[in-house]
Amino acid sequence: MDRKEEVRKYKEMSPLGGVYQALHLPSGRSLLGASPNPQAMLNRIQAQLSMGTHPNKPLQADWDSDGKEAFEFRIVDLLPAPDEPAGNITEDLKVLHELWQDQLHIAAESSY
Repeated sequence: MDRKEEVRKYKEMSPLGGVYQALHLPSGRSLLGASPNPQAMLNRIQAQLSMGTHPNKPLQADWDSDGKEAFEFRIVDLLPAPDEPAGNITEDLKVLHELWQDQLHIAAESSY
């Protein structure tokens, strides 16, 4: 396969959906979410926090007071690669999010 073919295949790939987490290490509070592109969502959250424009005020306040070093950003889980071209994965993401919320024991008071 030549380079052009590899680039074309890469551009045609759709990212796998998954669950992401932004964890405030000192308090243990967590923002857990699901997205069709979890890495892009983590990048967006970090950019908003850095600019001071994140809509979640408690999360932004912790970022402002403790800085980037006090946070861990990670992709928790990804949906398996589909056998067919990706359709609507919204329901799958919802189920995966709920599964991880239960597994990580994230209570309402420790959630952003």
